Amino acid sequence: MAIPTYYPPRAYRTRVSTYWWLRSWPYLRFILRELSSISVAWFVLVTLLQLGALHRGPAEYARFGEWLRSPLMIAGNAVALFFLLFHAITWFNLAPKAMAVRIRGKRVPPLFITVPNYIAWLAASLFVAFVLLRG
Repeated sequence: MAIPTYYPPRAYRTRVSTYWWLRSWPYLRFILRELSSISVAWFVLVTLLQLGALHRGPAEYARFGEWLRSPLMIAGNAVALFFLLFHAITWFNLAPKAMAVRIRGKRVPPLFITVPNYIAWLAASLFVAFVLLRG
């Protein structure tokens, strides 16, 4: 007598396109925000390269400055700056969802978390601009 073998039915899985995130603005925004991390890494790399060139002396720093003035670098840095701003803005807008701040048992309105982030960003930007432009 044959022993029956149990084969569990496979779950039905709909096929999902590789480009599923292009169909909806929230999904696209999520993917763009994740990809914008590359521009953050790019600016960190450029800053480290700049510090290395500065450490190696004036001639090397001048060559580095010429490299930064090339049209390709200017265009690449402009695109990276756009994504860096997008990354910062979306991060500040997500902060109220990530931080559940409560005072006396009530949740703080999102505006009270988001606005101080923008104020701190503006203050830091003004300080850096003051330091760089005063000379």
